[in-house]
Amino acid sequence: MSQPFSRFLHPFDVARHPSLEPEVKRAILASWASDRSAVRDQPAMRKPAGAKRAVSIDDILAAMHDLDKNRDSAESPR
Repeated sequence: MSQPFSRFLHPFDVARHPSLEPEVKRAILASWASDRSAVRDQPAMRKPAGAKRAVSIDDILAAMHDLDKNRDSAESPR
């Protein structure tokens, strides 16, 4: 998938996408969180190449946490 993040508007769109594998979601979110995506003079904002708008690093980290929480609940014994 070439620059898959460009088709998502918000980190939770990635974390909750029904057909992406968790590893792909994590890779996309990690690329968003990367300093390479930082907005100049706004260190708390990220805008990956191709993205329509910037999002906060807090939203990206919250989406990663949501992804981890869902993974952990799916792995826990019933």
